[in-house]
Amino acid sequence: MTDGLEARIATALARPVDPKVAAFATQLGVAQDALATVFYGSNLRTGSLEGVLDFYVLLPGPVERGIWPRVSYHEHDIDGVTLRAKVATMTLQTFAAAAAGETIDTTIWTRFVQPSALVYARTPSARQAVTAAVCAAAQTGARVAVALGAPSASPEEYWRTLFRATYAAEFRVEKAGREDSILAVNREHFDGLLPLALIAQGIDFARGAQGTLTPRLDPERRQRLLRWWHRRRRAGRPYNLARLVKASTTFEGAARYAAWKIERHTGVAVPLTPWRERHPMLAAPGVLWKLWRAKRSRA
Repeated sequence: MTDGLEARIATALARPVDPKVAAFATQLGVAQDALATVFYGSNLRTGSLEGVLDFYVLLPGPVERGIWPRVSYHEHDIDGVTLRAKVATMTLQTFAAAAAGETIDTTIWTRFVQPSALVYARTPSARQAVTAAVCAAAQTGARVAVALGAPSASPEEYWRTLFRATYAAEFRVEKAGREDSILAVNREHFDGLLPLALIAQGIDFARGAQGTLTPRLDPERRQRLLRWWHRRRRAGRPYNLARLVKASTTFEGAARYAAWKIERHTGVAVPLTPWRERHPMLAAPGVLWKLWRAKRSRA
C-alpha cells in the first residue's frame, strides 16, 4: 500500500539542485564517510546560494542514545563562490527511527514531511533507506494531523493543525502564521500528500465536498495516537531546550558562523583568531564590546 507514497517521495527527493550545492553536499558526505546527505530549508525552495544552506549528513551506525544531532558550520569555495552551511549529523538509523515516530523527538518527522532533496547517496541501498525514512515521516505527520484535527477538514487544515501543534511543543519561536507560509510556498509538494500518507498506513477516509477528508480512525486508535502525542508534547520543550544548551557548547565552527553572521548583519568584521575559534563563549564579551564601539563611532 506504500507504493504510491514511495514513488512520490522518491521523485521529490530526486529534485534537481544547483550543481554547486550538489558538489558541497557530496564533499560533506565523502569527508565524513556518510551514507547520504539531504538538503532542506528555504534555500532548497528558492535556489538561492546566499545565507546558510541546511544539510543533514547521515552516517552508518546504530540508533544513537542521548541528544542528537551534532551541529557544525562549514564553508566551501566552489568556482569562486563561497557557500556556507549548517550541518546536522546523525546516523541514518537514528534518522529513520525518529522519522517513524519511534523516539521522543518530533523535529525530524515534522521537518521531513516538508520538501527535501537527497543530494548525495553512497549506494543505491542508502538511497532506498533515506526514501523509506522520508515516507515514514510523511506517515507519522499524517496520522498525528488527523488525530489532532477536526473530524472532517481539508488536507491543508490538517497540515496547519499539525504545524501549529509541533511548533508549540518544540520550544520554537515562530511568527504567527508561519504554518500558512509553509503551506503556501510548498503548495505543490503538499497537494495530494495527505491521502497517500493515510492510505500507506491503512487509515481509510471519505472524500467530501470541496476536497474535505473524513478519516475513519477508530476511537481506540485515535486515543492511542493522542496519548503518544501528549507524551511528546510534554517532553518537547525540555528536550529541545537541552538540545539548544548542548549545541551552544558543541557547535563545531560556531565562532566562524557567528563572525559571518555579525558581519552580514552589522557590517562589522570580527577577526577570527585561533583563541576565538577555540573559545567562542569566552570570546563573546570582547566581540560585543567591539560591536558597541563600532556602533558608537558611527553615531
